[in-house]
Amino acid sequence: MSFLVRLSFFIFGFSEVDTGTGTIVRTFGTGLFYDIGTLSIFIIPFLIYLLIFPKKWYGSLVDRIITWFGFFLAVLIIYFSFFGEFTFWEEFQRRFNFIAVDYLIYTYEVVKNINESYPLPLLLGSLLSLVALTLLVLYKRKFFQKTFQNETTFKQRLLATLPWVTICLVFSFFINNDQAEWSKNRYNNELSKDGIYSFFAAFRNNELPYSEFYSTIPEKDAFTAVKKQYLPYGDTFVDATKNEIYRTIHSTDTTGTVQKPNIIFICIESLSGKYLSSLGGDQNITPVLDALANQSLFFANLYATGTRTVRGMEAITLSIPPTPGRSIVKRKNNTGLFTIGEVFKKQGYERNFFYGGDGYFDNMNTFFGGNGFNIIDRGRGFLLDANISVKRTNIEDEEVTFENAWGVCDEDIYNKVLKEADLAHQSSKPFFNFVMTTSNHKPFTYPEGKIDIPSGTGRNGAVKYTDYAIGAFIKEAKTKPWFKNTVFVIMSDHCASSAGKWELDVANYRIPAFIYNLPEQQNAKINTLCSQIDVFPTLFSTLGWTYESNLFGMDILKMKPENERAFIGNYRKLGYLKDSKVLVLGDGETINFYQRNVLDNSLKQTPMNESFKKIAVANYQVADELYHNGGLQLKSLNQ
Repeated sequence: MSFLVRLSFFIFGFSEVDTGTGTIVRTFGTGLFYDIGTLSIFIIPFLIYLLIFPKKWYGSLVDRIITWFGFFLAVLIIYFSFFGEFTFWEEFQRRFNFIAVDYLIYTYEVVKNINESYPLPLLLGSLLSLVALTLLVLYKRKFFQKTFQNETTFKQRLLATLPWVTICLVFSFFINNDQAEWSKNRYNNELSKDGIYSFFAAFRNNELPYSEFYSTIPEKDAFTAVKKQYLPYGDTFVDATKNEIYRTIHSTDTTGTVQKPNIIFICIESLSGKYLSSLGGDQNITPVLDALANQSLFFANLYATGTRTVRGMEAITLSIPPTPGRSIVKRKNNTGLFTIGEVFKKQGYERNFFYGGDGYFDNMNTFFGGNGFNIIDRGRGFLLDANISVKRTNIEDEEVTFENAWGVCDEDIYNKVLKEADLAHQSSKPFFNFVMTTSNHKPFTYPEGKIDIPSGTGRNGAVKYTDYAIGAFIKEAKTKPWFKNTVFVIMSDHCASSAGKWELDVANYRIPAFIYNLPEQQNAKINTLCSQIDVFPTLFSTLGWTYESNLFGMDILKMKPENERAFIGNYRKLGYLKDSKVLVLGDGETINFYQRNVLDNSLKQTPMNESFKKIAVANYQVADELYHNGGLQLKSLNQ
């Protein structure tokens, strides 16, 4: 089965795969090697059973039940992974990874999404029928007859078992999934893997301590290099002797004007830059955002730090480069942190997190609630942690006009935002609303009759509906008394797909970002190379704020060419972009340095630049160090 999956992916991705004869042989040979390792892990339980089960009971009813039931489970898993890998590959162009592991945890949303995207009863029925047919054919052919009647001695069984035990032990202790990544072509690396083995490897390695797996420099040198980045901006460190980046950011507004408008931040699900005509797209499915590009501070050369919503949330709220493994949003010790919410709090803002599903998904409620945000979500029954004391407001059934697996449609979440903003306006306290949308996500369903693309027909329709809903929201907001004193920040969480031919496909991290309705702010298209982590520090600067910061991000509007950079990554690869150069850090302390061709997005390996390497390593090393040693915690900064 694994060979058929590999062959199918090879055919479907033929244009991206390195098809040299030697490369193909090594790709399929490596794949066979991992298939054998996976098989050894699967059959060990049955071999041990055969080894210790009394010979006199061979063929008994108990023996037959155990044997056929175990075989049924094995066949079910093989067929399920066979079909599941096609679905996963379609979405991520990868073998199973930690995303698949995460999806097992949130079964409600995932199963509902699969049910809305595919004919689930038909799929399950077909799967079980295929399993039943396989068992029936093998039963008719008396597949286990020799097993039930065998007369082998214990020694013979032991000798037959030992090679498989040896293979299993070798794969358990000496072989890891990273060793399948021998090629510079990402597709060949993915084809070299076994899906089931990749799944369990991801389950075991969903967090990778930077200091143990990645290239490092002396800790003092790392912090010195990171701190040096902030000197051109006039930042002053609270305690320059400490290994921390906690500092005071001073306003450069000579008039001393401090503005505190309401802030509504819209985090758009999976909106790649390529969909916007204003960023070179040719599909004309984002007329609202393309018009907004001329009415805002529009950041046209900005990159997401990762490939998932929780990674985007991490970058936006913590303003931090991505650390290896899963997002901090989903890790332990993710509450009581210094976030952008803390900056808003010090300026007197109320902070709210809006999500159209249940924020239990991806640990969002714990993260936002544990960092001081009130929660407004669908509330399907999952309670906030007992130690989180913020207010939680449900989106009630009567407020919902359309809902799918991931939550209410974008129009419904925006209507809730409008309602809550009206209530907040009655007080004199400004508000910061973090709004997470869901409509631009498979199954790509939304209310009919809103746009000219039928619901559920694909990503383009979801993007166009997402754009339409933003337009309807802003139009309605303009009728509100609080509109003139409200700034809208709009940015994607990540691209629709980040996979590509290269280690890190740079073009598939480019996302749109806007700051709209700034008081007395000239509209401009900003072509500065920058990161998701820089947007809110830029906003704070435009508002004239002087504030304490533990954020890595910088003011984009003050960046000189030598300051421009961006961070990108997946759960294992960490990228640093500067000029047309890309440095990629990998576990196993690998470092690759590339020259990027912007026209075709290709990467050409080039000799290492040591100063480039030092600043890249320093940023990632310091980010991981601060997380693991409590340097992101408010309590550590207040000591």
